[in-house]
Amino acid sequence: MDLISAVIFLVGGMVILWKCAGFLVAGAVGLAKRLGISPLVIGLTVVAMGTSAPEVAASIAAVLRQTGGGNIAVGNVFGSNIANLALVGGLVALIRPLKVKKQTLCREVPVMVAVALLLWPVLHNLYLSRPEGLVLLAVFSVLILLTVYAAKRDAQSEERDTTFGIRDTKKNVLFVVIGLIGLVLGAKIAVAGAVFIGERIGLSNAVIGLTIIALGTSLPELATCVVAAIKGHHDISVGNLVGSNIFNTLLVTGGAGTVRAFEVGQRFAGGVDYWIMIIVSAAFAAAALIGRRVIGRAGGTLLLCGYIGYMVYLLVYSG
Repeated sequence: MDLISAVIFLVGGMVILWKCAGFLVAGAVGLAKRLGISPLVIGLTVVAMGTSAPEVAASIAAVLRQTGGGNIAVGNVFGSNIANLALVGGLVALIRPLKVKKQTLCREVPVMVAVALLLWPVLHNLYLSRPEGLVLLAVFSVLILLTVYAAKRDAQSEERDTTFGIRDTKKNVLFVVIGLIGLVLGAKIAVAGAVFIGERIGLSNAVIGLTIIALGTSLPELATCVVAAIKGHHDISVGNLVGSNIFNTLLVTGGAGTVRAFEVGQRFAGGVDYWIMIIVSAAFAAAALIGRRVIGRAGGTLLLCGYIGYMVYLLVYSG
């Protein structure tokens, strides 16, 4: 691959992402109406799992490398979590103020912060073993079961939209499948081009994981949330952001550690990058609280400026 091909890959991947995000949002909203399930739950589960697929693939591929794989894998998780809330959340709030339900602020957001804090004792010895990876996957499984249980309970109090027939259901499922496949494919193409450019610039493995790969694997969340915001589907956006961070922390880290135990650098075990991830998570929650469950353009600007500042720090001081 040469530089021109890398740029073409990057731009082409972005176009695929944008188009397929539209299919995913349309299908997800249609399914939620048909099944009588809150769009928030769809965002927390189906959409979040689908948009987190690139992180899973990238991190597992990274730990299978001989050297530096652990730093890329965990850097991808930390960087993606920061990008989801600060970059994607900030941009979405600038496009249209982001409404956060009270239930989400009191339940899912604290869980997101709690699982992020769980990584500190797991990584404190600069090593993630297979048993520790399995523990993270077990916690993830429990949370998914609780989410499904809550969805069924909430669905009992909501009426299904009977205007949707079987044909409409099949069409929405097809939209979701096409959207998810396209998001993964688009992200893979874009990341391939971006990583080549990063290596040509001379960035380290840790910084490539925190910046290019993290941003690249967050492109599905970015495309999906922007499209959802433009269409006014706030629950899809919020559910996708919060759910993706939970998936990244538990499923991506746990899955990578289960496939192969790996070592990480100090920066990921209670170092500056770890605490920036925690601070960004807290800032996202604070912006919603201060705005009375609405992250307005002022909050979005602060989140976005925080992300830009973090990128400058990485490229200037950690490159």
